[in-house]
Amino acid sequence: MDLNLKIDTVENISGKHFRKYYFLPQKPVIIKGLINSTPAYHKWTMEYLKEKLGSTPVDVFDNSQKKNSAYTFGDLKMPFSEFIDILIRNEPTSYRLFLFNGFKHCKQLKKDFPCPEIFKGVLDHIGFMFFGSKGTRVRMHFDIDMSNVLHTQFIGKKRILLISQEYNNLLYKTPLNTFSIADFDNPDYTKFPALKYVQGYDITLEYGDTLFMPEGYWHYMMYEESGFGVAYRKIAHSFDRQMQGLMNVTLKMWTDKAMNFIDAAAWNEYKERVAYKRANETLKGIKMLKERLARTDNF
Repeated sequence: MDLNLKIDTVENISGKHFRKYYFLPQKPVIIKGLINSTPAYHKWTMEYLKEKLGSTPVDVFDNSQKKNSAYTFGDLKMPFSEFIDILIRNEPTSYRLFLFNGFKHCKQLKKDFPCPEIFKGVLDHIGFMFFGSKGTRVRMHFDIDMSNVLHTQFIGKKRILLISQEYNNLLYKTPLNTFSIADFDNPDYTKFPALKYVQGYDITLEYGDTLFMPEGYWHYMMYEESGFGVAYRKIAHSFDRQMQGLMNVTLKMWTDKAMNFIDAAAWNEYKERVAYKRANETLKGIKMLKERLARTDNF
């Protein structure tokens, strides 16, 4: 994989500039200082969130449990304060919390960090929170609803591999799902040769950094330190992507869950075969094109 694409980094961007150069062209960007004037920038710590959400029960996900479907449910339930105590230790664990709507449980958090002006829309009342322990990985995937995402990192460093939808078939995507079966920590190019032809970004978010992820962009998250971020979403700006997102969260996701219920082993074996077949066929096409261009250059 070539993960050396350079991502733009900007400061104090206007809504007009953001829309023209990043949102409409669907180009990722890191924005510095977007939240500096918000109360959250100065107030939010693990202890502050623990104070505001301490007794709230949360569904915690255990990464040691393999998931074969999208949008799965938590593996264990605990008070938010107990989960935060795990994170504060900043020790490697397999626990994480995602798509947590903390604003619903504490209105003050919404006041602390309202949706940035550049991303206002029909979904701007929802800010999903994502927490992970040091060393936690989130498998390579794209968001099932095809929304645009504005992800702001608060506590802890987070490394992200970011890849465009154009590489769908080369990423060993399983049918009816939005994730890859490949290992992106230590890519095995013998087992997954198509990955050699993938290009993308390798970025690190620190406190206060905001990443714009265009709709459908693949991302692999690595918590370098225990921490959390908040993501606001914006509906896909093209009708085709809106319909794709709708199909993903309705027909495709629930068909996949039904097949897992009927015979998970056989269904997952089939999905992996399809993922390999798609990648190998695309890889074959790339090699044939390269050979044709090489012959043309020799004339």
